[in-house]
Amino acid sequence: MKPKVYVTRIIPEMGLDILREVADIKVWQDELPPPREILLKEVENVDGLVSLLTDKIDAELFDRAKRLKIVSNYAVGFDNIDLDEATKRGIMATNTPGVLTETTADLAFILLMSTARRIVEADKFVRAGKWKTWGPMLMLGQDVYGAKLGLIGLGRIGYAVAKRAKGFDMDVMYYDMFRNEKAEQELGLKFVELEQLLKESDFVSIHVPLTPETKHLINEKTLGFMKKTAILVNTARGPVVDEKALYEALVSNKIAGAGLDVMDPEPPNMDNPLLKLDNVIILPHIASASIATRTKMAVMAAENCVAGLKGEVPPNLLNKQVLDKMKK
Repeated sequence: MKPKVYVTRIIPEMGLDILREVADIKVWQDELPPPREILLKEVENVDGLVSLLTDKIDAELFDRAKRLKIVSNYAVGFDNIDLDEATKRGIMATNTPGVLTETTADLAFILLMSTARRIVEADKFVRAGKWKTWGPMLMLGQDVYGAKLGLIGLGRIGYAVAKRAKGFDMDVMYYDMFRNEKAEQELGLKFVELEQLLKESDFVSIHVPLTPETKHLINEKTLGFMKKTAILVNTARGPVVDEKALYEALVSNKIAGAGLDVMDPEPPNMDNPLLKLDNVIILPHIASASIATRTKMAVMAAENCVAGLKGEVPPNLLNKQVLDKMKK
């Protein structure tokens, strides 16, 4: 008998083919995530689960999934998984790091430039028939070349954004829990405290995971440090930014604009006031949405899952403590 795997959304076929070679798989076919009651029912007799950020993997689910050996998250982030509970029950959990670094960095820089030069706003202006003539004051934005960029978080993606920024001769500083002297030497980065970064940066780009410490890291107080001409970019996690405080900062001209690929919640409620602002670009969490990258993520998630099903150590194991638990 082949092991059974449940996949909570359609992923690129290359990943599904890898899973089919070793397991009987069932894939949720709808565009929206499986409802909670269906997910809990489907995991009752599976050995592997390929999940997305939209799936809450917690004690309640583990109670139902008596045969579960591995949860393979199709994402870099894993705040949807209760790792402590997984470890306690001897269940491996994995993610897909590294593979989407460059694609996400591309999008972060696209948001930075598009917000700075009011690209989406200008496109709407033309389509609405408002463009009558060239004008010296029409759609004035912020320069990117030679500007100061502040990176909150210097992991893989933050580093990749810094590399792109150097091509625009930007003065790049960063704030992180850990100093990266190698990156400072390679790219000429400057390590500063968060307050200084916010006060001096023309652009602030967020690249931290969502943790209790980073939730609402960008709030009324920290937004108050930023320049009136500054632009905030978030391709990390929505809850890192207090959206109410961001809205107030934007409408009161405390900062110039924002580019957001992530929201809290996702999708945003349609009465979210940020949706009404011209100086905000909001995307539907598409930082990794290139064909090549999403396919690589599918392959990586599948390979992680297959390794776990075979009793091997998955390449991207998150909870390494589980290995001791499995030996007992």
